[in-house]
Amino acid sequence: MSSITKLALADSLKKLMQHRPLDKITVKDLVEDCGVNRQTFYYHFRDIYDLLGWIFQTEAYDAITDCQNYDTWQKGVLKVLQYVKDNSGFCLNAFRSMGREQLEFFLNNVTFALISSVMEELSQGVRIREEDKNFIDRFFTFAITGMLTDWMRSGMKTPPEALVQELSTLMEGQLIMAIKRYKY
Repeated sequence: MSSITKLALADSLKKLMQHRPLDKITVKDLVEDCGVNRQTFYYHFRDIYDLLGWIFQTEAYDAITDCQNYDTWQKGVLKVLQYVKDNSGFCLNAFRSMGREQLEFFLNNVTFALISSVMEELSQGVRIREEDKNFIDRFFTFAITGMLTDWMRSGMKTPPEALVQELSTLMEGQLIMAIKRYKY
């Protein structure tokens, strides 16, 4: 029952965000649309931003768990871009509102998970400090996340496949090169 209620609240938020900015949606609006009471909402979520974060986590982040190695990271990024494109009204509303922090947090987390998994794979057997691996992970995470947010800001005109191809071309061999530069 708990999952069904969370999904219903998520559907209501996504539906309301098609027509209203996130900062104009109240818990009252959500529970009325969903047909539950306020207490039920607060049983599951601290606030609307908590619900927003849960939506990103369950709908997109979980979909990339099988794409976290060197051969498949591009597929993971493509899944994230496709999710954003398929849910553009919802995602752009979050991006343009106070929910932007949740969306950027999600993008950073999902990208970091992809990059750090690839880094672990590529650095096996190489003597490299954890701090250096973390720095490389964060550097590439911020570079990719910056490209994703710029893509959204500019209206998502570039097809997701083309953007992933551009990122793939640019990143080809760069993680391996970074590992070589930091090995001791």
